[in-house]
Amino acid sequence: MSTPIDVVNLTKRYDTVTALSDVSFSVQAGEIMGFLGPNGAGKTTMLRLLTGMLSPTDGTVRIDGLDVAEHSVEVRRRIGYLPEHVVLYPELRVQEYLHYRAAIKGVARAQRRRQAESVIERCALTDAVRQLIGRLSKGYRQRVALADCLLGSPKILILDEPTVGLDPHQIRQTRELIMAMGQTATVLLSTHILPEVEMICQRVAIIDKGRIVVVDTPAQLRQRLQGMQIVRVQLRGEPAEIEPALTQLPGVTSVNVQGRLDGFVAFDVQSRADADVREAIFRLAVERRWALRELSQAQASLEDVFIHLTTHEQQVVG
Repeated sequence: MSTPIDVVNLTKRYDTVTALSDVSFSVQAGEIMGFLGPNGAGKTTMLRLLTGMLSPTDGTVRIDGLDVAEHSVEVRRRIGYLPEHVVLYPELRVQEYLHYRAAIKGVARAQRRRQAESVIERCALTDAVRQLIGRLSKGYRQRVALADCLLGSPKILILDEPTVGLDPHQIRQTRELIMAMGQTATVLLSTHILPEVEMICQRVAIIDKGRIVVVDTPAQLRQRLQGMQIVRVQLRGEPAEIEPALTQLPGVTSVNVQGRLDGFVAFDVQSRADADVREAIFRLAVERRWALRELSQAQASLEDVFIHLTTHEQQVVG
């Protein structure tokens, strides 16, 4: 049986800019894989290559065993694609839109009504079928777009930032829907929301500067930082002054600003496993007369792994 998504030595260049460089990874049948990266890392370019919207400079992309460059039309029949910015028809009612999209996707006339009813039920759209799309909330419009993805019963779903712009209640509903989708399809989920990945993805691919830096399970990724310590510290002062001073402490490997609150700045300070830097941070605060509100040891999270890997250029593909 062919691998649903198989990317081998993929490179995409735009004139003098290399968006992707020698990228390789695969997504197995029935798997939900998270695809993570900072802004500009190459995520959207990757998804456009997977769906046949772009052609690679080098390398190959195979969807369900088919080379996307050679069989782009057939590949599009086999995938459900949710772009980050979904374009719907506001003048159509939900039911009309889904019937229309089923026809566009080549669903047999006799099956269009049944398929539309099925995706309406799966995406909890029953109470909105007769409403104009233009009058729906953003959360409902996102459900319509996800229902569209499911028309034609694709076995491979490619979702680009499916929860962007939604409120917390809508995000939870969308996550539950994606998890349900994963029971019958292979899902590649591009997102920058790290808790989303930890909750629903079996594996994670992290991309940075056009290269895959790691592919692993969320649990295994957290274990990669077990050889390091993370200290959470809140200090009153200017980040531009505090951050370099913390970075220069013996044993410290990186310092990341987490935010501001009531005049205090929160930092995550990573250090070697053999270096407990809490005492040194306390002495530094006293010396510089920085008010100290928090100084605590923390457990490594997927966010810590993400920050660590995307601020280091080593390639660690698993």
